[in-house]
Order: sequence, then structure tokens, then C-alpha cells
Amino acid sequence: MKKKKFNVMPWVFNTPYILYSMIFLFLPLIWAFWLSMTDWNLMSPNYNFVKLQNFAELFTDKKVTAAFWNTLRYLVPIVILCFILGVGIALMVSKLPSRLKGFAAVMFFIPYLTSGVSTSVMVKYLFSYNSALSTFLREKLNLNVNWLQSEWAFYILVIMIVWKMAGYYALFVLSGIESISEDVYEAGMLDGCVGIKKLFYITLPMITPTLTSVIVLAAGLSFQIFSEPFLLTGGGPLMSTTTWQLEIYNASFVRFRSGYGAAMAIACAIQTFVVIQLITWIMNKINRKFGW
Repeated sequence: MKKKKFNVMPWVFNTPYILYSMIFLFLPLIWAFWLSMTDWNLMSPNYNFVKLQNFAELFTDKKVTAAFWNTLRYLVPIVILCFILGVGIALMVSKLPSRLKGFAAVMFFIPYLTSGVSTSVMVKYLFSYNSALSTFLREKLNLNVNWLQSEWAFYILVIMIVWKMAGYYALFVLSGIESISEDVYEAGMLDGCVGIKKLFYITLPMITPTLTSVIVLAAGLSFQIFSEPFLLTGGGPLMSTTTWQLEIYNASFVRFRSGYGAAMAIACAIQTFVVIQLITWIMNKINRKFGW
């Protein structure tokens, strides 16, 4: 039997990515795991080894518990709204004349390019207690609403994130819709598949791999929320808007417990991995149902 020749070219082309992963992913991950076993305070040259004490503390920390459940609270509306708006925007843009498609897609993409800090500052100005909106509601309608210190704060943050990301995900869906041949739609019309039926029986089944990417990316976004609660609510009221990233920051750079912050980061990574794997498993079953 002829011996298979070793091909070096794939290794040559993948070497930059492998080096990048080693330097910026695997080495920091190993260092973070080692750091989570210490009580380093970010400044001391001494690293006291505390074994699994930081991880044990996670189970009794109310801030960690709030971050864990809040992440799931963010995940559900963000995924659903990004999916619905992404598909809706993509369908609307796909119906436009060719000359306007590019312009419309860019307009919906602009919020994604907007700085989260600048957006948060604008929203804070709009919904602060002494803003024009709040003053008008108090004086004209006798509604005394402290938006960012009430249950409304969570929904304001969700709307901000969805507004910023929906246009970005719509580009993924639009590319999938544009790849569907007109012959498929014409064949469906012969079988009476028109109107809303065309969406549910042709368009969506034909782009389920793209929709899988959108849903997974939107789910992953829920674990990375930081600037919005940091600038608007500080995690309040009563930790109802806090997130993993905010608590990791506070533990590491406010309370100077970097070892404990590293343990939080690892716990966040574990939850992220489990949730993303579960969503991917569900979406893969849906993909196989439609022949993908």
C-alpha cells in the first residue's frame, strides 16, 4: 500500500492562527486558572495559594448568583428579539430595489458601529430622573418614574442591546435569503406556497444554518454585557441588571480580589460553554429536520 504523503502546506497556512490561539487564548486561560487558585490583590508581588477557596466562595456569593440568573434573563429576550428583528429587517431589505439594498443594509448596520459608551450616555440623559422625558411625565401626567432605579432598567438595557445588534444579525440573514434561488420560489408557487407560507415553508427552512449562527451569536452576546449596566445602573437596582462581566470587573479592579475575579471568569466560561452547546445541539436537530 502506498504511503500517504505528508502535506506541509495546511500547517503553513494554519500556523498564524495556531500561534495566535496559543498566545492570546490558551496561555491566558492557563494563567487565569492558576490565578484563581491564589488571593492575589493585583498589586502585591506575593501570590498566596488558596487552592479551591475562591471557587467554594462562588456558591455563597449573592452577586455571583445574581449574575448567573441575570445572564439567562438577558439571553431569552435578546435571542428572541434579535431573531425576529433580524429576520424582519432582512426580509424588508430583500424586497427593496437593487440600488437601495446596499444603502438600507448600511443604515441598519450603523447602530452596531456606534460606541456602546456614547449610546449609554445618550440613554442615561434621556431616562435620568431629571431628564425632559421624566420631568414631562411628572408634571403633565403625574407619573413619577425613576427609570434606571426601577424594574424598567432591565428592559431599557435589553432594548439598547437589541437596537445595537439587530441590524448586524440582519446582514447574516439577508445573505442567506439572497442565496436562495428564484427557481425554488417558483416551484413553491406552483404548489400554492405563497404569502406567509413562503416564509415558513421555503425561506426559513432554506436558511436554518444561517439562523443557527445568528441565534448562537446572540446567545453568546448575553454573556458579554458590560458597558451598558456599568454606565447606566451599576448592576442595580438590587442587582437585577448585574452581569458576569460587571462582577468580574468589580471583584478584580474595585475590590482588588483578582484571584476571585479569575474564578468568576472561569465560572462564566463554563456557563457560556454549557448554554452554547445546548443551543447548538437543539439547532443542529432542527437543521437535520430540514436536511442540513
